[in-house]
Amino acid sequence: MNEYQSPRILDDALIQDDSTITRFISNVFSWMVAGLVVTGSAAYYVASSGLVGQLYNMETGGMSALGWGVMLAPFGFIIAMRMGYQKWSATSLILLFLAFSGVMGMSLSSIFLVYTMSSISQVFMITAVTFGVMAVVGYTTKTDLTRFGSLLMMALIGIIIASVVNFFIGSSGLDYIISIGGVLIFTGLIAYDTQKLKRIGAGVDNGSESATKLAILGATSLYLDFINLFLFLLRLLGRRN
Repeated sequence: MNEYQSPRILDDALIQDDSTITRFISNVFSWMVAGLVVTGSAAYYVASSGLVGQLYNMETGGMSALGWGVMLAPFGFIIAMRMGYQKWSATSLILLFLAFSGVMGMSLSSIFLVYTMSSISQVFMITAVTFGVMAVVGYTTKTDLTRFGSLLMMALIGIIIASVVNFFIGSSGLDYIISIGGVLIFTGLIAYDTQKLKRIGAGVDNGSESATKLAILGATSLYLDFINLFLFLLRLLGRRN
């Protein structure tokens, strides 16, 4: 190999690497969007059909046994997907992800009873724009976001603890602070997770079952970032019925 051949070979390797990353990230976002479509459709159907009344009692603020089951089921799906990554086939993970998205939609159906439809639509658009901007930032930045990710995860734990405490004390001021903190945390996590997935994409064998499984897990992470950002923004900006 002479000195005139090396740059061309290196360029071809970089192009191939970029192409691999692009295809992987494209698959991740495609599955994430599919999950959001399933969630939105399920939430709207449950709310418009009146089934939401079997899950939540808006007058008392309580939930039926079925409601508790629907609310807790997504955690079971996430655990199953994470722990069963090695033994589940790619097809099984896809079905689990779509089922998870549907159950999440059922659990989120109550937002149509609490907030106006126009408010939900506006906040969704704000969330989509914010998500898109931060995903581009995470994909294109040269800054290593690893240490920021660690800080964001610690802050997220703090938000969860504060939310549990506020569940009992019911402070509107603390709820406002939690909502702002949640928006900031998940905005940052979108960039962090996108950069992490970009790194993963550089080492996958596109078209393999392993790549598909990693894409599904990546889509789940970004899906959760989007849903949580949407919910925290809705708490801040949503207009109630």
